[in-house]
Amino acid sequence: MSDSPRPALRIANCSGFYGDRLSAAREMVEGGPIDFLTGDYLAELTLLILWKMKQKDGNAGYALTFLRQMEEVLGTCLDRGIKIVTNAGGLNPAALAAKMREMADRLGLQANIAHIEGDDILAKLPDLQLRGEKLAHLDTGRPLAGSGIQPVAANAYLGAWGIVAALNTGADVVICPRVTDASLVVGPAAWHFGWGRSDWDRLASAVVAGHILECGAQATGGNYSFFQEVPGLRHPGFPIAEMHQDGSFVVTKHEGTGGLVSVGTVTAQLLYEIGDERYLNPDVVARFDTIHLEQRGADQVLVTGVRGEPAPDTTKVCINYLGGFRNTMTFVLTGLDIEEKAQLAEETLFAELGGKEQFDEVSVQLSRSDKPDPASNEEAGAFLRVTVKDKDPAKVGRAFSGAAIEMALANYPGFHMTGGPSAESSYGVYWPTLVPADTIDHLVVAHDGSRIQVPPVKAGTGTAPVGPVAVPSVPAPGGRTTRMPLGTVVGARSGDKGGNANVGLWARSDAGYAWLADYLTVGRFKELVGEARDLEVRRYELPNLRALNFVMIGLLGEGVASSTRTDPQAKSLGEYVRAKLVDLPVALLADGSLHPAAEA
Repeated sequence: MSDSPRPALRIANCSGFYGDRLSAAREMVEGGPIDFLTGDYLAELTLLILWKMKQKDGNAGYALTFLRQMEEVLGTCLDRGIKIVTNAGGLNPAALAAKMREMADRLGLQANIAHIEGDDILAKLPDLQLRGEKLAHLDTGRPLAGSGIQPVAANAYLGAWGIVAALNTGADVVICPRVTDASLVVGPAAWHFGWGRSDWDRLASAVVAGHILECGAQATGGNYSFFQEVPGLRHPGFPIAEMHQDGSFVVTKHEGTGGLVSVGTVTAQLLYEIGDERYLNPDVVARFDTIHLEQRGADQVLVTGVRGEPAPDTTKVCINYLGGFRNTMTFVLTGLDIEEKAQLAEETLFAELGGKEQFDEVSVQLSRSDKPDPASNEEAGAFLRVTVKDKDPAKVGRAFSGAAIEMALANYPGFHMTGGPSAESSYGVYWPTLVPADTIDHLVVAHDGSRIQVPPVKAGTGTAPVGPVAVPSVPAPGGRTTRMPLGTVVGARSGDKGGNANVGLWARSDAGYAWLADYLTVGRFKELVGEARDLEVRRYELPNLRALNFVMIGLLGEGVASSTRTDPQAKSLGEYVRAKLVDLPVALLADGSLHPAAEA
């Protein structure tokens, strides 16, 4: 790492997913000074969507909306020296880079555009298995061989050093495939400050910055439990990380934009889609139990103290395969005798179809949204959602949905449905696994077409093991309790990781965390969340963030694309947990832990 001081680096985000706000790129470029514009467009589900696009058109497979955004800002970025780093390349970064060059030529712009390759290891899977790699599912341990599945895509999560190499060629724009979300920030920071491959603490801090920025406005008040505290939430600004050479950084946003950057909003995003305190990336292991947050001013949160451990010797791979076909029909049940009406509808439908055993999988969910003495027709309604899956599309297509519609005049009173007959749709299944890091051919294709090999990070070298930071310890409040929602004093953020779901819960005071850590055991969590009672639930403590993280293994089945839950990405799970009634100490409600809305 260079010893000479370098100026702070302002890295902005303009996308948290494929489909995010189109105007965000222009808003970030025109709203104030930035040095890098980054955008995250990929998720496990998105890779399957892009694969389907590429099957129809071999030149597709990337995020189309990125091109529309670049039409508006590329010229300004070049004029101001703002560099662009994105994973919008998806499954076809070369095609997106070519489209970008065509756009630049059409606009009369001179842009140096590089792209990265090497994440696609589908063709390597047979050889990896021959050399003894089991490609075991990370959650079940089941080896890929003998599973009977045929992968259609296999993408390794690349790290940041390809981005660094691309920037070293003078690239103005770096188009990435499936890199880790955090790499979009780690790469620019490491390049700007000249960090070395074993600068574990600095790299780990940049991983934390990348994790905070990756979901766009979620760091500036979006999806925030205490949303009543967020001004201008109708149009929040997107986040910026102001990185410093020592690895510390300030999370902020452009002045005058909506939203809020607070210790709370940053904590919420830190808890999104994580597992234990060791957050693995290809370039470093970031210790989330060492992060220190401090409110430095309006919409400014300083992040310091992050420690890192040497990089792992394996790289995560996202394998997708086609699981079959599915269809869903939803019956509306109204008024009295809801349970009996649901039973009649279910029995009638499957009797007509030849029984549930005709399908590979059946899911029947009754949602009791009906109210006693309803004030409107809608308040009297409940929903019976029936989903069927099978490898034979004919079974779950119109034969299934048509049979449901045919019941309309010959079944329970008040029969109606949320929609008409529908055709089947294909679904994919996510298979997470690990491969040795040295099996990945990480390549940069420079603007002139030259190809640069990026060597893997040497694992297991550098520092001694890192321990959690010491935090103030206060006794858990006791005494008289009152029955109130958990969310009165606790915030939450939830999400998906393959077939698993996480719920991060954080308190708003030291006393609140002491009570939360003491009260919310795995057993109590399972009592609150009925869906998790028969599942493995893992609890992790992050006292530095006043937080607990619960991971429910298998709650989402075989992943988002395959899940039959109404919320397959577990976005609402945290708010569901916050709504559960618990016995809160009265003393806790007077110590600053109280959610302001509960005071009214």
